[in-house]
Amino acid sequence: MTTTTLDDVSTDHASEGVDDRTIGAGRPFAWLLVITGALGILAAWVITLDKFALLEDPNFKPACSINPIISCGSVMKSAQASVFGFPNPMAGLVGFAVVVAIGMAVLGGARFRAWYWIGLNIGTLLASVFCMWLMSQSLYVINALCLWCTLTWCVTILMFWYTTVHNIKHRIIKVPEGVRGPVLEFHWVVPVLWYGVIAVLILTKWWTQYWSTLL
Repeated sequence: MTTTTLDDVSTDHASEGVDDRTIGAGRPFAWLLVITGALGILAAWVITLDKFALLEDPNFKPACSINPIISCGSVMKSAQASVFGFPNPMAGLVGFAVVVAIGMAVLGGARFRAWYWIGLNIGTLLASVFCMWLMSQSLYVINALCLWCTLTWCVTILMFWYTTVHNIKHRIIKVPEGVRGPVLEFHWVVPVLWYGVIAVLILTKWWTQYWSTLL
C-alpha cells in the first residue's frame, strides 16, 4: 500500500487554487486517526477505572493482571503511573479525544492550516516520546507489563508516524526529494520496525523468566 492510497485527497490545496492556506487529508488517514484515537480512549478509560478502583481498594486486582510479568496492577501502583500528579491515562482521555475529533472533522471535509498539522505532529511526537519513556520504565524499573499500556504505545506510534507522512507528502515538513520519495512509498517500514524493536525488547527482558516456560 502506497501513501497515495493512505492519504489521497479529492481536492489538493496546491492544485485547487481556491485557498492555498489550508490542507486536507484523505479518508484512510482520517479513519486511522479516528480508530487509533478511539482505541487510545478505550485503553485510557479502562486504566483510569482500574486506577480509581485501586485507590479505593489496594487489594483490587485488575482483569489484565494475569501473572507477575503481565501485571497491570503493578504498573498502576507505580510512581511512573502519575507523572504529572494525576493518573497518566486522564491525560490520554483528553489527548486521544482531540485526535478522534480531528479525524472526524477531516472525514467531514475539514481542511486545516499548515500550523495546525504541525501542532498535531508535535503533539503526537511528544506523546510517542512519553510512551517510549513509560515503556523503558515498565520494562527495566517496574519490571511488569500492562497490556492496556502496550495498546496505548502502539496507537500513539501510528498517530505520530502517519501524521508525519501526511505532512511530508503535502510538503508541510520539507525534506529532500531523495528522502520524501522513499518515505511516501515505503511508509509502512518505520512502524513495522518500531513494533519489532518493542517486541524484541519485551521478549528478551522476560525470556528466561517467563516466555521460555510457555514453550
